[in-house]
Amino acid sequence: MENNLIKELSLPIYSAKGWMKFLGVMYIISGVLMALTIVGILVAWIPIWIGVLLFQSASAVERASMMSDQMALSESLNKIKTYFVINGVLMLIALAFYAIMFFILGAAGIMGAAGAFGS
Repeated sequence: MENNLIKELSLPIYSAKGWMKFLGVMYIISGVLMALTIVGILVAWIPIWIGVLLFQSASAVERASMMSDQMALSESLNKIKTYFVINGVLMLIALAFYAIMFFILGAAGIMGAAGAFGS
């Protein structure tokens, strides 16, 4: 019964394992390409790490489904959790950067308009 439960619980992720591996490879490739630039080398490890996480998660869910391995399912879910945490943090950083840039550009536009009309 436990074997069927593990297979049933892992089925949604198992059915997406091909996409997870594809995205993992694409993240790794983009990280390698990013590392070819001077600025990109500082942050290239992030997409590579994300790609490895996705690829490892897909492999673990494959083991979980094939062998009804509860630990492999848990490993897969933990790696997916880490993937979402990393993406969430990156999104918060991007939003903060956009807010700061919006403020700076807005202030520069106001000062530029004030200077143009004040003369």
